[in-house]
Amino acid sequence: MNMTAPFNGLGVNLSNLYRLSPARTRSISPENFTGEKGKGGMATEGTGAVHAKGLGPDGNGQGWKVSPSIRIEPGETRVLADIEGMGAIQQIWLTTANLRWRSLIIRMWWDDQENPSVEAPLGDFFCMGWGQFAQINSLAVCVNPGRAFNCYWEMPFRKAARIEIENTDPDDFGIIYYQINYTLTEVPEDAAYFHAKFRRTNPLPYGTDYTILDGVTGRGHYVGTYMAWGVNNSGWWGEGEIKFFMDGDKEFPTICGTGTEDYFCGAYNFDGGVVDATMDSRYREFSTPYAGLPQVLRPDGTYRSQTRFGMYRWHLSDPIRFESDLKVTIQALGWRTENRNTRRYLPLQDDIASVAFWYQTLPTAPFEALPGRDYLEVI
Repeated sequence: MNMTAPFNGLGVNLSNLYRLSPARTRSISPENFTGEKGKGGMATEGTGAVHAKGLGPDGNGQGWKVSPSIRIEPGETRVLADIEGMGAIQQIWLTTANLRWRSLIIRMWWDDQENPSVEAPLGDFFCMGWGQFAQINSLAVCVNPGRAFNCYWEMPFRKAARIEIENTDPDDFGIIYYQINYTLTEVPEDAAYFHAKFRRTNPLPYGTDYTILDGVTGRGHYVGTYMAWGVNNSGWWGEGEIKFFMDGDKEFPTICGTGTEDYFCGAYNFDGGVVDATMDSRYREFSTPYAGLPQVLRPDGTYRSQTRFGMYRWHLSDPIRFESDLKVTIQALGWRTENRNTRRYLPLQDDIASVAFWYQTLPTAPFEALPGRDYLEVI
């Protein structure tokens, strides 16, 4: 790093937090839709206007939380941010009163691209694919009490950035509270663009691999995986290997993992009791800066019949770099009920959804269309 050059304010961490920068900090929220300097808190209409009556110099509530959120009608798409210039989004906070998190689709575009670089249901993007709260304490994504969704992926752009949310629910409006913190600054030539893509297969056809990501072309690096995994068999389900096919790999990948729980930085079925007789045998939730199993939805003996898991793995210190193309798959494998010494793997037919996170050069290849709302729905 050239320490004599002005610090552009990107890649902030404890080691450079002391450095001054000419970068300009801005923030977009329902109290300042454009992020313009000196334009926050000016609203006289909004979702909080009725509560602010009588406040402010003119009694119209101006300056007193008149517009803390937006309402998205059924079938409507709203622009959360439309930024011009060069810079990077550095943090997003968002919460919603709508509990159908897969009916809200978040999309992001960079520069003059026709195709979005990010497209995913809101819940899955923030590692909450099952529509139920679980606390997450990671460096890239935090989910805190009150359904507070936060992400810290740095998202550079050179000309423009646009973020939208579509409400696909035909009956229920959505209330969205949000704040998008960004900086306007010089972006280095080697900065790639943030991408995220959702997939779901329900059920996975017998004897096939689940595809997390495919069709990526360009140069970049893979930085994370979130999976919402619903198990349709009894017994252990995570013997499958993750595989990264890169730069012309065909039948066999360059990177091949040893098991599902191993990839997500766990071991032995996420069950301490498997190898430690002093511990009771059960799935154990955990959330760490780089990986976690924050969500285990257990059967309740009546209508919640299947076990469901939410897992994340961030490649923040070990990004998977590719030069021309990338495909990522994972197997769904359990065990057949046989003698332990001769037992065989059982390919599973589970309900699996995922979000892949990566950076790459533009242009973004068109994503396949998301399935319809009924297919996405979590009951």
